[in-house]
Amino acid sequence: MSKLNRAFALVLATTAAAVASPALAGDCPTGQERANPLANAPTMPKGVTDTVIGSIDLGSEIGVRGRLLRTRRLVIEPGGIVPMHNHAGRPALIVTVSGQVTEHRSTCAVGIVHRAGDISREADGISHWWINEGREPVVLLSSDVFEMP
Repeated sequence: MSKLNRAFALVLATTAAAVASPALAGDCPTGQERANPLANAPTMPKGVTDTVIGSIDLGSEIGVRGRLLRTRRLVIEPGGIVPMHNHAGRPALIVTVSGQVTEHRSTCAVGIVHRAGDISREADGISHWWINEGREPVVLLSSDVFEMP
């Protein structure tokens, strides 16, 4: 294969991978990154169902004792709220399956909008809460590693 054909094949493969990959969202808009104490953040859930749809004991699976990998399905009704919480020791990836939801994060001065297909990375040092300001329910899939009770 010539150098030109290899370069073209590489460009095609990279483009296909980029188009096929979901968007990694959850980043604060440029210029809005700063501490946000989230004063008066809600502390109680409202209009949210949270269902565990699967889990794996990471101790028996890969030797990480006392931790589970779980996936939950959250449905946030219009006006619904996922209250203030943090991700200390509980990293997560959250996929917005349908709808649009706004996240208020301790590291951003403005709300971060998550749309269907977006993935949000939640890690240590982040505190946040979410609200559905739309007219349709929002469906999220949240996979996290957490300490077993």
